[in-house]
Amino acid sequence: MPLKRTKSELRIQRDSLKRFQRYLPTLQLKKQQLQSELRQVEIHREELEIEQDKVRRELQSWLALFSEEIPLSDWIQVKRLEIGQQHIAGVDVPTLNNFELEQTCPDRFSQPVWVDDGLAALQKEVEFRIRLEILHQQEALIEAELRTTSQRVNLFEKVKIPECKDNIRIIRIALGDEQVAGVARGKLAKRKSEAAA
Repeated sequence: MPLKRTKSELRIQRDSLKRFQRYLPTLQLKKQQLQSELRQVEIHREELEIEQDKVRRELQSWLALFSEEIPLSDWIQVKRLEIGQQHIAGVDVPTLNNFELEQTCPDRFSQPVWVDDGLAALQKEVEFRIRLEILHQQEALIEAELRTTSQRVNLFEKVKIPECKDNIRIIRIALGDEQVAGVARGKLAKRKSEAAA
């Protein structure tokens, strides 16, 4: 649509420019908050993964015992899982409020001695997986919101604000030219009327 070169269009462009310039700092602040939150979630996830790897390395020494046919994974179930929500810079992310695991080992006296340690290790692994899954979900949601916010910041900074400034400049030039032409027409008309008189 061609740009109208009128005073009302000039006012519309000025209002748009003010609105974009007023909204841009809010978007930039939101972007910074999301980047900060994302970094915190990444650090927390990395720490949890390091701890998980450490526990797994400690288990390597007696992991060969798991070759026996004992259904450890059947004996640990998630009994209760409470997931809440936290509002972070405009995005709702899941949080792990609480969880409870249940061990259902039939008769521990008839099982090998290492079963208790195996169940404890498996319970830790399930805990790690639950916590990491929540952190991965948080990370994905924050990254998606950060991507959208970054696109909006770029749209305002690189497209909308320069476009409005350029439109205002074009309209001002056109209105100035129109005013000069009006003055010239007025002088010409005055001369003609004076010459006729």
